[in-house]
Amino acid sequence: MMRRTWWIYLIGVLGLIAVAAPFAWMFLGSFKTQGELLRVPPTWWPEAPTTQNYDDLFNKANFPRYFLNSTIVALAVTAGNLVFCSMIGYALAKLRFKGRNALFLLVMATLMVPGMVTFVPLFVLVTNAGLANSYPGLILPFLVSPFGVFLMRQFFSGLPDDLMDAGRVDGSSELGIFARIMLPLTRPALATLGILTFLGSWNNFLWPLVIAQTEDKYTLPVALALYSTGQNAQNFGLLMAGAVVVVIPVLVMFLAFQRHVTKGIAITGIK
Repeated sequence: MMRRTWWIYLIGVLGLIAVAAPFAWMFLGSFKTQGELLRVPPTWWPEAPTTQNYDDLFNKANFPRYFLNSTIVALAVTAGNLVFCSMIGYALAKLRFKGRNALFLLVMATLMVPGMVTFVPLFVLVTNAGLANSYPGLILPFLVSPFGVFLMRQFFSGLPDDLMDAGRVDGSSELGIFARIMLPLTRPALATLGILTFLGSWNNFLWPLVIAQTEDKYTLPVALALYSTGQNAQNFGLLMAGAVVVVIPVLVMFLAFQRHVTKGIAITGIK
């Protein structure tokens, strides 16, 4: 059997190398000097490793502020999705009310609408509300996502109604049943939704670019993009160090919750 499938493993290994090599090059390049980065032929391992690029990044480029902005926005958006999407998903899956199926179809329909279609109206709405260049303007439009509602609804649908009936017999309110009985059982789905939401918010570029009008509200992707076109466009070591700072938090979070993410996707049937 192994002799017949060796080529599958070979393709998998080659694919892994193709995906991981650019990240390894970026990480190693962040410890190289500008002269070594421009050398032909290029070197793989730094000949004289230096942390100067990271020193410049955090001491001269105001990246700690950008990192803080990204952290605040990503954590707030993730927390909002975990709370609101789980509530809406529970209501659509377990509560009986008129128009429930129509409401779920409406949620599903919004998944088919490209983000660019609603981008301009959303920008006008946020600007007219006086939320431009502010944390609420960066956070509020993404506190709930149709995908998050769908994911949580699918997971709640797979939980038995007997658990809710037992809670009602014990005298629990609907909120108590949701918070103390049903929600703790959705940890795999919550982990999946949390990591996917954090990843999307952390890497979000276009919305912060148009809403953040002053440098003190820039997030990491916006700041890194602007540095790549400004006076630091030729400072490749600084840009690689910035890219490493952007990638590492998401990579660490994904590795920490990878088991829950895989389990959550498998249980909810997301393909």
